[in-house]
Amino acid sequence: MSIRLGPFTLDHPFILAPMAGITNSPFRRLMRRMKSSMVVSELVSANGIEYGGQKTLDLLRFHEEERVVGLQVFGERTENLVKACQVVERLGADFVDLNLGCPVPKVVSKGAGSAMCRNPSELGRVLAEMVKSVKIPVTIKIRTGWDANSRNALDVVNAAADAGVTWVAIHGRTRAQGYSGLADWEFIARVKEKSPIPIIGNGDIHTPEVAVEKMRHYGVDAVLIGRGALRNPFIFEQAAALWAGESYLLPEASRYIALIDEQKKMLHECYPARSAMIHARKFLAWYSSGFPGCHEFRGKVFATPDPDVLWEEARLFFEKSAKERDLRFMAQPFLMGGHG
Repeated sequence: MSIRLGPFTLDHPFILAPMAGITNSPFRRLMRRMKSSMVVSELVSANGIEYGGQKTLDLLRFHEEERVVGLQVFGERTENLVKACQVVERLGADFVDLNLGCPVPKVVSKGAGSAMCRNPSELGRVLAEMVKSVKIPVTIKIRTGWDANSRNALDVVNAAADAGVTWVAIHGRTRAQGYSGLADWEFIARVKEKSPIPIIGNGDIHTPEVAVEKMRHYGVDAVLIGRGALRNPFIFEQAAALWAGESYLLPEASRYIALIDEQKKMLHECYPARSAMIHARKFLAWYSSGFPGCHEFRGKVFATPDPDVLWEEARLFFEKSAKERDLRFMAQPFLMGGHG
């Protein structure tokens, strides 16, 4: 059941979505182990790459285990975006992705993120320069439009195709919506019908069943899963099983314990102790959603100062609670103020 996406052959069409502050290298590695068919970094400032700030450059690090891996950049200056593409290529990433979907005011106020899509013809010129500057694929992630009165995703897709962009991922909300309301998959499907290049759909995929339904019903080439993977880190392998016509087993406590043990090891390989602790807290809190006692557990997660105690508390929590998880909770909206 493999698929072809640009020059890449993927095991299946279910892909970890790039999420700011979340899809760091350890989490991407973990999700590749959990069968995400491809991963993309959190967004990295092209201006920051030009200035050579160490924190920015650290965001570009990736592990060989992550392949196929893309590094996502954003910015408003063509020359810096071109240089960023060249840096990504030199680092050995498989492709470079341009974030054109970020709705955050501090990004769009500078003319980056969603703001770049307001003028497709000018965007096309920028994309052409980026494509011309590297041999690796250039891809983009966009929204349906700026607001309900300017849903111009098809114009953006056509400009991207003319510029040589390899594929476009579309989050099914406008910039004005942020992460409120529902993603408009009917709109994504209409764009896909007329698009000359592959389209990846994104938005509101909280369960493996929904992931497969979106693929089959809306005709997209692949789907990005964001928040759904934070609540259910096994969602990719489950979706892949359903896509292949198989069933899947609900993960037992031992699998959750193995998962957090792996993530602990990778976090400590990548970050100093304090930073590893900060990342651990948020992921453990997300994974616990829907388990009995999750509210009390999250209180412990953010109050425990000792990392060894934190991880031991997590092991005890999942060992006790995994059998009683409320699966109905899995289909409900999650992190609506955050990522798609």
